[in-house]
Amino acid sequence: MAVPQNPWQALRSKLPRTLQNRYYLATVIFLFFLIFIDKNDLITQIKLRRALNRLEDDRVFYQQKIKEAREEAEDFELTKENYAREHYYMKQNNEDVFVIQK
Repeated sequence: MAVPQNPWQALRSKLPRTLQNRYYLATVIFLFFLIFIDKNDLITQIKLRRALNRLEDDRVFYQQKIKEAREEAEDFELTKENYAREHYYMKQNNEDVFVIQK
C-alpha cells in the first residue's frame, strides 16, 4: 500500500496538462483576481468610465448654458430700459408709453 507523499499529488494528476503547469495556473488565478475580485475590477472600471463620459457630456452642456446666460445678461444690460418700459410700464415724467402687442 503506497500512500503518496503529497496528498495534492493525486488531485493534481487528474487535472488537464495545462492546469498542471504551476506558472500557467498562477497566471490564470492572478488574472481572475484582477478581473473579478479586486477592488478596481473590470466591471468597476467600466462603470467608472461610463460615469466619466456622462460627466464630461454634462460639463459641455453646462458650459454652453453658461455661455448662453452670459450672452443674455449682456443683451439685457443693453436693453434694460426698453424692458422696464415694456413690462413694467415705466416712463419719464413728460412722456406717454404705448405698448402694442402682436
